Amino acid sequence: MKLLKKICLTVVVVFIAMQFFSPTKNISAGNHTEVFITETNPKPELKKIFETSCYDCHSNNTEYPWYNNIAPISFWLADHVNEGKEHLNFSEWEDYSLDKKDYLLAEIEEEIVEGKMPLSQYTLIHSGSELSENEVVGFIEWVRQTRIIYQLGKQPK
Repeated sequence: MKLLKKICLTVVVVFIAMQFFSPTKNISAGNHTEVFITETNPKPELKKIFETSCYDCHSNNTEYPWYNNIAPISFWLADHVNEGKEHLNFSEWEDYSLDKKDYLLAEIEEEIVEGKMPLSQYTLIHSGSELSENEVVGFIEWVRQTRIIYQLGKQPK
């Protein structure tokens, strides 16, 4: 029994100590997705989908929930956001080549068609972030049209 008490006490002390350390938050000022929106020109309903279902993990500005202030959740979320930005960062859209933009749009289409994005753990906690069938269809149409523009931009002149 003494061993169990020591283990529980150690876990509590570690948990409390973790609260004094937190990862850097993914927050930036300004319109961090302006270039992406201007260049790809999604319809207003698609802009809303990006805001509710994509930007928290795939831009330089995350809107954090209240529970992000509790470790170890804060570390898990920071890792999740950093990993999402490694794959795609809408805030850095202007830095991508035409080939990379075309590739990323193809990846977006694949992830949405396969139901991998937005992640189920994200939609579970963030109401309104899950995509309806009509939203998926509209999203895919937009992706395909936008990819054509990038592919035409790569054509020799």
